[in-house]
Amino acid sequence: MLVVVLLVVVLVVALLGGVHWYVWRRLVRDTTVRGTVARRVGTAAAWALPVLTVGALVSGRAGAPFWLERVLAWPGYLWLAVLLYLTLGLLVGEGVRPLLRRALERRASGATDGNSLTPPLPGTGGQAPGPASSPAAPVGAFRTPATGDPGTAAVARAEPGDPATAGVAAASAAAAVDTHPADPVLARAEFADPATAALVTHPADPFAAAAPAAVADPAAATPDTRPAAPAPAAAGPADPGAALSRRLFVARVVGAGAAAVALGTVGYGTYGVLRGPRVKRVTVPLGKLPRAAHGFRIAVVSDIHLGPILGRAHTERIVDTINATSPDLIAIVGDLVDGSVADLGSAAEPLARLRARHGAFFVTGNHEYFSGAEEWVDHVRELGLRPLCNERVEIAGFDLAGVNDIAGESEGDGPDFGKALGDRDQARASVLLAHQPVVIHDAVKHGVDLQLSGHTHGGQLWPGNYVAALANPTVAGLERYGDTQLYVTRGAGAWGPPVRVGAASDITVVQLASRQA
Repeated sequence: MLVVVLLVVVLVVALLGGVHWYVWRRLVRDTTVRGTVARRVGTAAAWALPVLTVGALVSGRAGAPFWLERVLAWPGYLWLAVLLYLTLGLLVGEGVRPLLRRALERRASGATDGNSLTPPLPGTGGQAPGPASSPAAPVGAFRTPATGDPGTAAVARAEPGDPATAGVAAASAAAAVDTHPADPVLARAEFADPATAALVTHPADPFAAAAPAAVADPAAATPDTRPAAPAPAAAGPADPGAALSRRLFVARVVGAGAAAVALGTVGYGTYGVLRGPRVKRVTVPLGKLPRAAHGFRIAVVSDIHLGPILGRAHTERIVDTINATSPDLIAIVGDLVDGSVADLGSAAEPLARLRARHGAFFVTGNHEYFSGAEEWVDHVRELGLRPLCNERVEIAGFDLAGVNDIAGESEGDGPDFGKALGDRDQARASVLLAHQPVVIHDAVKHGVDLQLSGHTHGGQLWPGNYVAALANPTVAGLERYGDTQLYVTRGAGAWGPPVRVGAASDITVVQLASRQA
């Protein structure tokens, strides 16, 4: 058994460590620059917050002073809830990241294409040259008025034997480089590689290329003083700075979105708990219930969880809500406290103000056995509640029974259905108070008509309801098992994080209905 416990502890620690590393990576490392204050603060928080959470979880069991439990509980437990929804938000963001990155890349690519259009040449009326147009000649090049082709005009009009123009013709022929060859493959090569473009010297006119060097007519040659058109930008790798900027922007957008959703969800869930439970009403027909008991109302409350976070004010809100319903009977079905009588006795004192015509009853939950069940049973009795420790009482029209929680089995104080339900009149309707829904099968065997339970919190934090469904036959609400009906309340408090998401706290007024009415 010890090996199993140690293995579970190791797995939990490994899971928490992995989740915190993932959150740090996405929320701190990917969104900040190394060496900055933001990076250092985020990293420090990534270490401190899980330490606070572990401290909040173990301080009560370790016997730490109650004041220390209260100091650790708020930040430690709240961070546990934020971590859950922050992780879920970041996981959803993994699907958003590539979509947002592609959108930014397409936008940047469109802007680049718009800026790379060939500008119009001066003197052309604002029209850019078409694909077949000749490139602009360099400054100082000679152009033949008839052909407009620089360089080759010198060859066409030169007269041999003129030493004065021989040098000019040779220079002009050498400078006449065709940067728009007829071969489209070479054209693409020239624009892609400037070095290759410099080596391509074949002109568009092969006859001009084959003509001997000659001296051009200086009188016919006219210098072209127009500025050269800008050369196309050489193709190359994308700007790494721009790519880095886009990645940083995407990481910050996704991180900020996940953080906003997590904080908003936890904030609203915390408000719901601190505001207090709402009243829920359910009608349950019982075949054996006499007509005289038709409409009997039982206020069912569970999982109040008084502790380092929820204290006396929480108890007062619950008592006021219950009394406002004017019930015939009050049933507290376990998990009243998370701490000792010495620490929480005063927080439970408002329970003495509960008012019902047939009184208030109490059964233990698993958390009572973590907090000193025997002491709490005595304390609630002092407050005017009647504990049902594997016993029953006769109420007008039905039997009310209560069993200890199954967690008491380790202390020899577990549920005893035979003691609580044996030797009773089977013709009478029976209502059983039992903290955990899992004992429903024992209730069916003993002919119970209605079992009232809590324990599940309805999952408390979505998607915890799916996990709770794995361990409980019913997570919340009313269901039938054979001839026995089971009602599970979501509870009035919260364990751990004072947060509820998708499982609002409630106090249920169960109204019994007679089929004979």
